[in-house]
Amino acid sequence: MTVTPSIDGARLIEEQLAQASPDLLRELLTTFINTLMSAEADAVCGAAYGTSSPERSNRRNGYRHRDFDTRTGTLELEIPKLRTGTYFPEWLLERRKRAERALTSVVATCYLLGVSTRRMDKLVQSLGITTLSKSQVSEMAKDLDGQVEQFRTRRLDDAGPFTFVAADALVLKVREGGRVVGVHALVATGVDADGHRQVLGVQVTTAEDGAGWLAFFRDLVARGLHGVRLVTSDAHAGLVAAITATLPGAAWQRCRTHYAANLMSATPKSSWPWVKALLHSVYDQPDADAVNDQFDRIVDALANKLPAAAEHLETARADILAFTAFPKEVWRQIWSNNPNERLNREIRRRTDVVGIFPDRTSIIRLVGAVLAEQHDEWAEARRYLGLDILARARTTTASGELKPATQLELEAIA
Repeated sequence: MTVTPSIDGARLIEEQLAQASPDLLRELLTTFINTLMSAEADAVCGAAYGTSSPERSNRRNGYRHRDFDTRTGTLELEIPKLRTGTYFPEWLLERRKRAERALTSVVATCYLLGVSTRRMDKLVQSLGITTLSKSQVSEMAKDLDGQVEQFRTRRLDDAGPFTFVAADALVLKVREGGRVVGVHALVATGVDADGHRQVLGVQVTTAEDGAGWLAFFRDLVARGLHGVRLVTSDAHAGLVAAITATLPGAAWQRCRTHYAANLMSATPKSSWPWVKALLHSVYDQPDADAVNDQFDRIVDALANKLPAAAEHLETARADILAFTAFPKEVWRQIWSNNPNERLNREIRRRTDVVGIFPDRTSIIRLVGAVLAEQHDEWAEARRYLGLDILARARTTTASGELKPATQLELEAIA
């Protein structure tokens, strides 16, 4: 009787995989990774998918698709989504890696240029930058600059219309001509046709004036920005004229938080608490008519006691109440720039580390990388605004719609 020799299972599998086609390897690897992520998501939920359990603390909510490059090719991964919170496979994908590399690159550039301060020296040591050569830093910067440039010059056509847009400016310091000067990083975000937030663009200008904002919005429009119904911002110099010139049919909402501070400049300090309380009551009203009625009562109440404050309010009425033309469900998202505060904090967290930038390119590299990371997070998150609400908002005729700019106005801000 002939005895069949034992089979080495591990060796057999290894030989089969070695002979397998790339398509089979990609399929096997994709299945393996997706299965691991599914099991990890089940652990986060406290129960297996599709089963009932008293220990369940969360539920699955479909998948978000993401490409993952490997030596066998690009895998199409299905990352589980949760009803509450988010799941992210940190063991497989790295979050915010691009922003951290940009920070390291900028700090390394400062170090190689001889920008030496006690704080910078400490930071250099903590990041291990002393081991980086000039060529390594240059290669890192080149790679990051390419990614950021691709992000900030991408087309916007297919993602629109962008019903709501928010614009802001941050002041940063840079070394130019042997001295430290202040420059402005202009940033715009918007809500796309699918209800998600997007970072639309970033530019660095010498001054926050009409020419800077006009060039910024012209670039956004040239890249496909369209369908804008409302732009929310502070009362930046030249911004309203730039919106008028580039976004016909759009209204302007003056940020309520910044306006409250502006109103205090026309109010005696002893009256600040109760005037702020009156202004806040405007935003507590249940509908547009109630908002306007309350605004009228406040102006009348201030007319005798604080005529300067009353005049300030009356002049700004259309600008600070533009939100009332849209569905109440979106008021909190559009009546101020507060939703962008987290974005600003993320930028400041990185830029404060650098302090003074070596050049403008490094500003774009770091700020652009932070914005690109936030943009990716927003794409993976739940919708910022519902599709039904957006559809209603697009059919709204804004009472604060800006009139088209005349040729003289365009020449004045250009």
